[in-house]
Amino acid sequence: MARHWVATRPGGLDVFAFEDHDVPPPEHGEVTIAVRAAGMNPADARHVARGDPAGFPKAIGYEVAGVVSAVGEDTGIGSGPVTVGDEVLAFRISGGWATEVTVPARDVFAKPASLSFGEAATLLLAGCTAAEVLHVTGVRQGHTILVHGASGAVGVSVLQQAALLGARVVGTASAGRSDVVTRFGGVPVRYGDGLEERVRAAAPEGVVAALDCVGTDEAVDVSLALVADRDRIVTIAAPERAAARGFTAIAGSMPASQAYRDSVRADLVRLAGEGRLVVPVARTFPLADALEATELLMSRHPGGKLVLEP
Repeated sequence: MARHWVATRPGGLDVFAFEDHDVPPPEHGEVTIAVRAAGMNPADARHVARGDPAGFPKAIGYEVAGVVSAVGEDTGIGSGPVTVGDEVLAFRISGGWATEVTVPARDVFAKPASLSFGEAATLLLAGCTAAEVLHVTGVRQGHTILVHGASGAVGVSVLQQAALLGARVVGTASAGRSDVVTRFGGVPVRYGDGLEERVRAAAPEGVVAALDCVGTDEAVDVSLALVADRDRIVTIAAPERAAARGFTAIAGSMPASQAYRDSVRADLVRLAGEGRLVVPVARTFPLADALEATELLMSRHPGGKLVLEP
């Protein structure tokens, strides 16, 4: 019998339940994955808190890595042919906090041998989000950009992908996390009072675009002060202010975001396999301890990606 985490209704961690469940056999266009690692993301809890009651109970978890345990008839995966026993990763799926899960094959990719299961399971949600914020703001070689929350999971991926584009990044972080920004090629600036002046000093040439991964009023206000073109400001965490002030907000639930993120998954897997895109994993937890792990995740200071292991 497999086990998985579900949310029984909209709410906080009190609505999460760890339950037995029957894994459906894969049909054409599907594969079943024996999960070795499940990625954790703030969206896991946020989408439970804000969900439509009609959509519950809801299985939790958007990305996993593991071993293929069954394949639907005449089915290949996003990266090509597949057989039972292949090591894979999957994103964007539903119900990844599980011991086994059946998912659409188009969302499954061969796991690079150079990646651990934990690294593979935490690659694509942050990586695809980072790729999209760079895309919608038109970041190119020679640009200097501002990234708010540069030491977080999405921010770290932005730092690396921006470097591959040849862009210079000024990244906000706490004093205790500035070394992370430096390690991944950015110029760290401490957030807090005086942030605008510190950014101007770090980028006297000006910043072409501002990418907000935290959603604080400070991040939005500084972005608006430094970037005149509202099309070059994007947030993943402050949609209300984006709507009010005329800049861009993106989210994985938006059709345009979904389409773009789907289009870059294979490239991100390739870059990670080549060692050009690194996923810092802070801690792993047993799958049964998902609530403890979620509390750490929602503290906003996990120090890197968190992984659940069945």
